[in-house]
Amino acid sequence: MRLTAYTDYTLRTLMFLALQPDRHATIAVIARAYGVSEAHLNKVVHQLGLAGDIETVRGRNGGIRLARAATAITLGRVVRRTEPDMNIVPCLGGGDGCVIGDACVLQGVLAEAVAAFLAVLDRYTLADLIAPRSRLAALLGMPAD
Repeated sequence: MRLTAYTDYTLRTLMFLALQPDRHATIAVIARAYGVSEAHLNKVVHQLGLAGDIETVRGRNGGIRLARAATAITLGRVVRRTEPDMNIVPCLGGGDGCVIGDACVLQGVLAEAVAAFLAVLDRYTLADLIAPRSRLAALLGMPAD
């Protein structure tokens, strides 16, 4: 299983914001910290806002910040929302045409594996991802608190 770059950027954006919950960040600052495209982050930030995970503040001192506590944002929820297709083989999506579909055990095994993957992600929150807070902040070029 492989997560999309979109999901990766979403999680990294949330981590960046969680590291400094009392400050506003800009897309440009986040993009520079991770060495990624601002254009990609624009889409990510827009969707995070629609989902209610972040809020935007306009004006001179504006930017983006978390809209809820990092402990309230579960990784499973974010991944389910950002991944367009968790069906790792076509038959999990209800696709027809598999010759062995009526007797296939593999389909159930793979469905169970995806469920286990998501169950693990459900056990972790954004707060868990930023546990090495000072090391992460230093690597991202953030000021020490």
